[in-house]
Amino acid sequence: VTKEVDGGVETVRSPLPMVVTTDLRLNEPRYASLPNIMKAKKKKLEKKTLEDYGVDGGRRLRVLRVEEPPARKGGGKVEDVDGMISRLKELGAI
Repeated sequence: VTKEVDGGVETVRSPLPMVVTTDLRLNEPRYASLPNIMKAKKKKLEKKTLEDYGVDGGRRLRVLRVEEPPARKGGGKVEDVDGMISRLKELGAI
């Protein structure tokens, strides 16, 4: 699994089964309605451990490497649209 971290990209490997959590930009959240919130307050919360589900809670994750992102090149300014078009042609973008 490859994931973004503060300093770059981190690649991890783990045997299956494994739990993968996600972050922003993946899904649109569902919002609870007020009646459902009130119903949820009345329900009892049952606490369970990983052993109740037959899952070993030991550490199985191994970090393979952490890399810094490549350095970004500085941009340049152009005077007008014609200058921008000619610069893009020089770079082979158009």
